[in-house]
Amino acid sequence: MQCSWKAVLLLALASIAIQYTAIRTFTAKSFHTCPGLAEAGLAERLCEEGPTFTYNLSRKTHILILATTRSGSSFVGQLFNQHLDVFYLFEPLYHVQNTLIPRFTQGKSPADRRVMLGASRDLLRSLYDCDLYFLENYIKPPPVNHTTDRIFRRGASRVLCSRPVCDPPGAPDLVLEEGDCVRKCGLLNLTVAAEACRERSHVAIKTVRVPEVNDLRALVEDPQLNLKVIQLVRDPRGILASRSETFRDTYRLWRLWYGTGRKPYNLDVTQLTTVCEDFSNSVSTGLMRPSWLKGKYMLVRYEDLARNPMKKTEEIYGFLGIPLDGHVARWIQNNTRGDPALGKHKYGTVRNSAATAEKWRFRLSYDIVAFAQNACQHVLAQLGYKKAASEEELKNPAISLVEERDFGPFS
Repeated sequence: MQCSWKAVLLLALASIAIQYTAIRTFTAKSFHTCPGLAEAGLAERLCEEGPTFTYNLSRKTHILILATTRSGSSFVGQLFNQHLDVFYLFEPLYHVQNTLIPRFTQGKSPADRRVMLGASRDLLRSLYDCDLYFLENYIKPPPVNHTTDRIFRRGASRVLCSRPVCDPPGAPDLVLEEGDCVRKCGLLNLTVAAEACRERSHVAIKTVRVPEVNDLRALVEDPQLNLKVIQLVRDPRGILASRSETFRDTYRLWRLWYGTGRKPYNLDVTQLTTVCEDFSNSVSTGLMRPSWLKGKYMLVRYEDLARNPMKKTEEIYGFLGIPLDGHVARWIQNNTRGDPALGKHKYGTVRNSAATAEKWRFRLSYDIVAFAQNACQHVLAQLGYKKAASEEELKNPAISLVEERDFGPFS
């Protein structure tokens, strides 16, 4: 009789556990946040056409956006910054670079690179654990009582510009624009910011300061982090055009070539080739699909995101196993069909995304494009970017220079 009673109890407990697991883990078709997305006018398409993914809400997932400068990383960062359950940080590794590079005599030696990467990994690990005090080691001047006004691009983080981290006058749900955040929020209290971080289920960090995904292996293999990497790539010709326009002094010789039609003898070609080499090395690792990246890596071409922002964002969130909420959907709708004139700030995100992805074709001469195609031919083929065979082909927007490729997540 006693054994029978125990058996019944065990069966009851098992039933409760199974029901709890069923509640906590379900498919995107059954959840898919349709009510929240309805306000953005996207619910029907998302619910009926969206792919089916499994969401496990009982475990935190952390995200690293691995990118290079002028590849669309600020835009991708906003896809997470707008999510109410994500704590997003914009380029925290800037502080590591700013602190350590002046100490190096060259800055590019293998030893210097190891020091930078080691410090970057340590900081990332701490930030994913919401330990913002560790960041103080790299802030100059050092914070006083864990408060500082020296956080790089604080205003690019929604959480750091809204209550309770910032308490500006106005409505309780007010979220400040980047410039207003810096002016109205005052000193950043890292203790309060860390509490806001811990209240959210996920931490997302964007960086252009880690060259290759292989440099992140120790973090990816750490089971406590549950880190997933979104590697963002863009046509190197587009990156070159964007950098030449944004960093006018640094890229002045490329601009001189464009203006005069003559290639300067002292042109720094590594400003182009380094991007191509880093892309090729990192993408080669990802496409080889090593076991340590299984379920942890997704390659995203900026051009695919620009042409189909909602569809691609769905795929990204599905890979991460995080439900897509209505705030993200509305942000996409408001920021991918806008007037490009409204997004002239060099890190702005208001734009006609499809037109922006193609703009480089009218900002570079064919001579420069042909040079870039020769210097970066391996990575262009690797990522599915077509060469322009002539000036006429380059300037004809009806001719696509992006192959149809399916870079699905490695799962």
